[in-house]
Amino acid sequence: MLNQVLPMAVVWLLRAVWIVGIFPIVIASFPSSKFYSFHNLLLKLSGRGKIMDSSSKKLVVPQNFFCHFYIVAVIWTTFLLVVTWVYAYKTTNSALNFKHGLWKSVFLLLLMETQVLRRLFESIYVFKYSPSARMHIAGYLTGLIFYTAAPLSLCCTYTLEVFEFVADMFAEVKGIDIMKFVDFDLWALLSPLMQLEWHVWIGAAFFSWGWVHQHHCHAILGSLRRNDKKSNDYAIPIGDWFESVSSPHYLSEIVIYGGLVIASGFSDITIWLLFGFVVANLVFAAAETHRWYVRKFDNYPSNRYAIIPFVY
Repeated sequence: MLNQVLPMAVVWLLRAVWIVGIFPIVIASFPSSKFYSFHNLLLKLSGRGKIMDSSSKKLVVPQNFFCHFYIVAVIWTTFLLVVTWVYAYKTTNSALNFKHGLWKSVFLLLLMETQVLRRLFESIYVFKYSPSARMHIAGYLTGLIFYTAAPLSLCCTYTLEVFEFVADMFAEVKGIDIMKFVDFDLWALLSPLMQLEWHVWIGAAFFSWGWVHQHHCHAILGSLRRNDKKSNDYAIPIGDWFESVSSPHYLSEIVIYGGLVIASGFSDITIWLLFGFVVANLVFAAAETHRWYVRKFDNYPSNRYAIIPFVY
C-alpha cells in the first residue's frame, strides 16, 4: 500500500508547487485597481535587471547569479536522466516488457538536458550582465526551485521506483564485479527511444524550433553589450523574433515547454502545470519588459507586441 501512495505523493507535491506558483501571478495579472498593490509587490519580488525597481536594494543578489540556476539544473537533470535511463534499460527485457511511459520520461529528460546545457553555456559565454544588475532574493530562490522541480516533473511517476532501483543496485555492488552493472548494449540502450509514439517526435520538433530561436535571441541580447565601457547602456534589440515581439527569448521558452507537453502526449497533468507556470511567469515578465522598452526609447517600434505576435 505504501509503495502505491508514495509515488502519487511525489506527483501531487509537484503539482502543488506549480499551482502555488501560478496562482499569485494570475491574481497579479488581473487588470483591476484592486490588485495594483499586489501586482507591484510581485513585480518587486520577481524583478531583475532593467525591470527591477532601482530603489530596491535590500535582499538582492547580482543578476549573474543566474548561472547558479543552470549549474543546479545540469547536475540534477543529468542525474535523473542517467538513473532513469539505466532503470528503463534494465527493466526492458522484451517487447512485452516495453514501458512506453518510462522511456518517454527518458526522452523528455534528454530534451531537458539539451536545454539546460545550452542555458549554462549561454550564461557563461553569451550573456554580459551589467555590473549593477541585480535580482531579488525571492526570484533567485524561485529559479533554484524551478530548475529542481521542472526536470523532476518530467519523470515524477517513476521517481521512487527509479531511486529504489539505484539504491538496490549500489547495495548489491559491494563485493560484486561492478562491470555487471555498467555493461550496456548501446543499441538496446537507444533503440527503445526509436519505438516511441509519433507525438513524441512532433513535440521534439517544436522543442527544437524554440531551442534554436532562443539561442539566436540570446546571442542578439548578448551582442548588445560588447563594449565594457558602456556596460550599463541599453539598446533596442533587432533581428530574429525581435522583429515581432519584445521578449522573443520568453516566447521561444514557451515553445520549448509546449514541445515537452506535446512529447508527453498531452495527458500528464504535472507537465501541463509546469507549462502553465512557464507561460504565466514569462507573460508577466514580458509585459513589464515591453513597458520598460516603450518608456525607455521614444523610437521603439510600434508594431512590436510584448510576447505573442499580433495578440499581446
